[in-house]
Amino acid sequence: MADRVTVIGWDGSPLTDAARSALSAATLVAGAAHHLALPEVPAHAERIRLGSATLAARRIARHRGTAVVLADGDPGFFGVVRTLRAPEHGLEVEVVPAVSSVAAAFARAGMPWDDARIVVAHSRTLRRVVNVCRAHKKVAVLTAPGAGPSELALLLSGVHRTFVICEGLGTGREEVSVLTSDKVVDRAWRDPNVVIVIGGADHGTPQGSGWLAGQDIGHPPEARGWALPAAAYAGEGFPAGAGDSVQLRAAQLARLGPRVGDLVWDIGAGSGALAVEAAGFGAAVIAVDSDADTCARIHAAARRFGVQLQTMHGVAPHVLEDLPEPDVVRIGGGGAETVAAVVDRRPSRVVTHATTRDEAEAVGRVLAEGGYAVECALLQSVELDSGTWSETERAVVFLLSGVRS
Repeated sequence: MADRVTVIGWDGSPLTDAARSALSAATLVAGAAHHLALPEVPAHAERIRLGSATLAARRIARHRGTAVVLADGDPGFFGVVRTLRAPEHGLEVEVVPAVSSVAAAFARAGMPWDDARIVVAHSRTLRRVVNVCRAHKKVAVLTAPGAGPSELALLLSGVHRTFVICEGLGTGREEVSVLTSDKVVDRAWRDPNVVIVIGGADHGTPQGSGWLAGQDIGHPPEARGWALPAAAYAGEGFPAGAGDSVQLRAAQLARLGPRVGDLVWDIGAGSGALAVEAAGFGAAVIAVDSDADTCARIHAAARRFGVQLQTMHGVAPHVLEDLPEPDVVRIGGGGAETVAAVVDRRPSRVVTHATTRDEAEAVGRVLAEGGYAVECALLQSVELDSGTWSETERAVVFLLSGVRS
């Protein structure tokens, strides 16, 4: 095992005294080609071109001597330190950090970034990264070959965003470009780069500063909690009792489990209450409804509650054909035909409800034939007047959920 492992971050500025001292004593140096070309790398040291961090860690673990790993930016921030410290390698490391590429990118843009979501894009995570860009108004993306600005822009088709693309940060080839997302696909971009994706509804600038990094701040008080009473959405022009019961909505949200990186379809969105609350969990949401005025009111509700979502005016199942692939789907109307169209898109979870047993059995068959494990419950809710404790409203529905096997 190496006697000592030092990880040095490099942001293009001159190396610190600590970094130069560690390099001068190194018998093995690992890094990218531009790192290994630094004049401070000793001529006698063994050199490893850093491609796979795991393979480099194995070689360092077998090395007898002093090892240095050079990495761009802060190596403890989505960097090589995590790999080197993995239990299977048994390495203890010292870290000499530098300014992270994300911090540098926001500095070039002259923007604060404590309210930004930060994600790493590669072939396995690209779709989820795009969903984060749909759901949040400020996202920094650490890209990779095949998962860069052009791919992000293509998958964001129909959603307007501004891209700040930072290439070669800290090098002589540094270039910062600001483009709308529809113009990004027309150019070739150098890897690696950092992309800041900005856009969505502006809910106003809160006074003071936030307290939790990565979170939008300034949400109105009524955004606290979930499965809010239907009356909370009446301000957008919906009747106070519009939409499904609060209890049904709570059960549907619980079975959907929307989370950051997911894309939720809410078909037959109605009052938009479920769509708004799913977006409040950090998921990207497309609310589908056949009524254009309803779509406008859902947009207004989203603005008031401080969340980002997209509406789609049209009739299911036909309107679903051009939508991006969903992770979870709530079907508020459309029957077995719409359920069948959703099943064909293979989301991980589908939740819907039926008012009769025959309808519930038909929907359950479609889900089961599509390869979903089906759960059905008869959900009864009774609203009471807390002053007189008398019944004010009763609802009985079949709640169906399908989980893909």
